[in-house]
Amino acid sequence: MDPLQFLVPLGWLSAAGPALPYAIFVMTVANLATRHLAHRRHVEQGQDADSVEAYTPHVFTNVGLVLLSFVFILTAPVRGTILSVLVLAMFIADFFELEARNVEARNDMEIEAPKSSIAASLVVLIWSSYFALFFLVEGFWNQFVVA
Repeated sequence: MDPLQFLVPLGWLSAAGPALPYAIFVMTVANLATRHLAHRRHVEQGQDADSVEAYTPHVFTNVGLVLLSFVFILTAPVRGTILSVLVLAMFIADFFELEARNVEARNDMEIEAPKSSIAASLVVLIWSSYFALFFLVEGFWNQFVVA
């Protein structure tokens, strides 16, 4: 008996659970793509105005990653918790980077790349690719690592 079975209906999770690492990996790659597009838009906005606004597709991928990582906790508690901590760190870094871009735009400074959130998203990409793409290196990995 699962202790969460009365709080959360987990029946659908048995069907969707195996696809979660792939969904998280795709969302992470989409997050990196929207991060690049958001930076280009912030540079344009910084030249024209005194503030920059959040890029809606990037906000969608951020929120999607947070929600997917929380769902991943239900299927793989340890891996999901580690991923959730990394995704939340990336989410918080994005928030502060957006505020930093606003300060740069108000002070007519050059809009810099969001370095800390890029680093955080690369860590999330590495962690999520480990789970989604492990089948590519599984044979080689099992030769040298004894579980």
